[in-house]
Amino acid sequence: MLKLVSPASLRVACGRVAALGRASTRCMSSDGEYDLAIIGGGPGGYVASIKAAQLGLKTVCIEKRGLLGGTCLNVGCIPSKSLLNNSHIYHQTTHDLANRGIDIEASNITLNLDNMLAAKDKAVTQLTSGIEYLFKKNGVDYVKAHGTLTGPNSVNCALLEGGSQTINAKKIMIAVGSEVTPFPGVEIDEEKIVSSTGALSLAKVPERLVVIGGGVIGLELGSVWSRLGASVTVVEFLGNIGGAGIDLDVAKNFQRILKKQGLGFKLNTKVTSVEKQDDGSIVVSVEDTKKGKTSSIEADVVLVSVGRRPYLENLGLEAAGVKLNQRGRVEVNEMFQTNIPNIYAIGDCIEGPMLAHKAEDEGIISVEGMLGGKPHIDYNCVPSVVYTHPEVAWVGKNEEQLKAEGIEYTVGTFPMSANSRAKCNEDSDGLIKVLGDKETDRMLGCFMINKSAGEMINEAALAMEYGASCEDVARVCHAHPTEAEAFREAALAAYCGKSINF
Repeated sequence: MLKLVSPASLRVACGRVAALGRASTRCMSSDGEYDLAIIGGGPGGYVASIKAAQLGLKTVCIEKRGLLGGTCLNVGCIPSKSLLNNSHIYHQTTHDLANRGIDIEASNITLNLDNMLAAKDKAVTQLTSGIEYLFKKNGVDYVKAHGTLTGPNSVNCALLEGGSQTINAKKIMIAVGSEVTPFPGVEIDEEKIVSSTGALSLAKVPERLVVIGGGVIGLELGSVWSRLGASVTVVEFLGNIGGAGIDLDVAKNFQRILKKQGLGFKLNTKVTSVEKQDDGSIVVSVEDTKKGKTSSIEADVVLVSVGRRPYLENLGLEAAGVKLNQRGRVEVNEMFQTNIPNIYAIGDCIEGPMLAHKAEDEGIISVEGMLGGKPHIDYNCVPSVVYTHPEVAWVGKNEEQLKAEGIEYTVGTFPMSANSRAKCNEDSDGLIKVLGDKETDRMLGCFMINKSAGEMINEAALAMEYGASCEDVARVCHAHPTEAEAFREAALAAYCGKSINF
């Protein structure tokens, strides 16, 4: 855990950093050497580049993809959210309008998959070009190349257009992100057996889709294709869906909701093989990890979604002397420095959750630290979101973690079925769950299932970042009618044992 500082101290430190940045603008080196070279133009790298330039550092960003934004913007968070939004509109149009007083012939509604995919691509193009504009606006140099460390102050760039270029810098930041974790014995072709990248651009809706892995990515993309007409089966090795950090009660509720939407689940199940058949189908062989029973599932497309790992290929870490930890991630201190003091690392390649917003924060505070600031990030206050419908979001510790740490806690829950806004919208699946310290009432965790959870969780993150008690949240006036009132009610229940409207 990195050092915790008070908000007031942080504001003073940021002011000092800004002043240092303005001063450095006046004495920037002009000999061709950069103050900072950043390898990787994803959420962490591009944000760090802009911040560094704003603080007066002569900065260059090196990106091998040729498009800024990293996995998140190009083949991850952004395109998947476009498909999630538009597939939800399609599904609601074909299944739910009559309940809302809108009569329309479902037989007259057709899916234009090409246009839906084009809308996704349009959003990606606009946002990637937007980052290039921000680079120009802030004076960040941009090199389209694969960067390899050749020493503590130099990067060899294999240019995408051909040839190479050597960049020298006083400081170097590694912000290379992550890649799909391969599944042993399964070869991904991005057509029939796909990673998350291929699942964003299937040529047609498969009749049968098997998703290997019931984490965030698998559930989101499984939901997309289920809404568009695929029969989806999720195979998960663990006994619950949702991935790391999710509260088990919330995971069970979440699974019930998705099952009601048509997704099938095989939990406590391992995949033993994935074999293509002569007729074009795929047979996925599985084994129940508790009973030892074996079976098979036929599919037209298989999505392999078993996690991600740091992308460290051909970065020259060993040649530069940069150490990795036992988990294969770059080792850093509280200033995000590696064992080579002028080489820094942030994002998915270091410890912590592999989340775009976590990388962005690290990018900003690491640059501020280079100029005298005191980096502060509390990973316990980094929220996670599953962008299905309803959405699922959480921040802080779950019950299982609190029990393991011997922390006594209170629990406050409030069902969305008792929330007036959710009832009005006929969208009341889900609940809000708040955990508080039994002795101090400090909010320790919050878990949400509702259509706006990805937005609402930020109020909980803010409360926890500033050390709020459950009572503090319960006593804040919330607009009525809003779904956010459910968060207030759950906090009230955690604080005094009872909510008002349930």
